[in-house]
Amino acid sequence: MIRDDSRQPLSLDQPATYHIKVWGRLDASWSDYFDGLTITAEKTSEGLTLTTLSGTVADQAALHGLLARIRDLGLQLLLVQCDQ
Repeated sequence: MIRDDSRQPLSLDQPATYHIKVWGRLDASWSDYFDGLTITAEKTSEGLTLTTLSGTVADQAALHGLLARIRDLGLQLLLVQCDQ
């Protein structure tokens, strides 16, 4: 495994762009519930649906709030990716 130490550590109180994937279908009307994140649903090659929530999250506390909403809806979390 190659380790990339060139990136700065993510600060807990700074905004960052995230991509969060869950199994199931959410349509764009859920965007307000998820703090304005862009919501896209797609079918996998197996015919299953997954949804990606993408956008800027204010800080780590806001990220935890989004993850709690995903949990509360009973959605299965697949991926949380930070693009900094």
